[in-house]
Amino acid sequence: MNHKRPGTGPLTVIVFVFPGVRLLDVTGPIEVFASANEFGGRYEVQIASEDGAEVVTSAGTRLIADLRVDEVREPCDVLVVPGGPEWEALIKDDALLDVVRQLNEKARCTASVCTGAFLLAAAGLLDGRRAVTHWQNSQQLALRFPSVEVQPDAIFVRDGRMMTSAGVSAGIDLSLALVEDHYGAEVARAVAKDMVVFMQRPGGQSQFSVRSRAPHSRQEVLRRVMDAVAEKPGANHTVSAMARGAGLSVRHLTRLFHEEVGTTPARYVEQIRLEAAQVLLETGDDPMAVVARRTGFGSPESLRRAFVRQLGVTPGAFRASFRTTGVGTSEAGSA
Repeated sequence: MNHKRPGTGPLTVIVFVFPGVRLLDVTGPIEVFASANEFGGRYEVQIASEDGAEVVTSAGTRLIADLRVDEVREPCDVLVVPGGPEWEALIKDDALLDVVRQLNEKARCTASVCTGAFLLAAAGLLDGRRAVTHWQNSQQLALRFPSVEVQPDAIFVRDGRMMTSAGVSAGIDLSLALVEDHYGAEVARAVAKDMVVFMQRPGGQSQFSVRSRAPHSRQEVLRRVMDAVAEKPGANHTVSAMARGAGLSVRHLTRLFHEEVGTTPARYVEQIRLEAAQVLLETGDDPMAVVARRTGFGSPESLRRAFVRQLGVTPGAFRASFRTTGVGTSEAGSA
């Protein structure tokens, strides 16, 4: 795909917003295109809502729309369809899906961010195409829309004139790829440096999830066991309990884990629980006893031992590292 049009008018970008849209899904791509304008690109970005009214994002921030959807009369070069945490309700909104189809008909390229892929899929725009969404929702996208070929580890996927991207900040990666298409690698590189982001980030989405890093087992019974652990890490997942639930002997289940996953059942459970604890510590303020109970470690001491053994830090130190970026900390005061 190459829309680069030297000497002609600016490339037009329409960002569709709706109540409950995720803020960074909208602002990330806009920042990329705005930054590109400082380095030789020419983009004209407009925000469109269904009725032209402002919308409240999932973060509570108000976004002012530039125009109503029915005022988008000319073809646009890029349509950005962001996502939102309440995507399950959004895909049941027939009026919203009609708007997405309407805008898509006027777009030379339609690009979704994060769970915006669910809107495209529900509108029938990803049938027979490859696509990606946030790693936590990849399985749901595949189950709900079997005609979509989900690529769970990609940061973004291009299939014809449709593009989809992974979770939240991946909309920046996708937008940088579009800038490179339109105005070349030098402009895209300048934008990446300006925004202090990777032009092409290393790794895929699997770096964010123990379950998605695990090899895909050929044994359906083992996949069910692994999914059950990932879904409820705080439940009873002793080897005997897992074997009993799967209708297998402890010896058979242990052998399957060794052959298919390359680890023991107990180590796999601990990895899943450790990841769940990291999320709770990063995002919440629950006491250590609550974190330990919710993630299946049982006690703060068991939680502490697992963190020190696997990560080399205590849970308290891990949580503290997410309370500040370190900016503004003086050397004299950093004991």
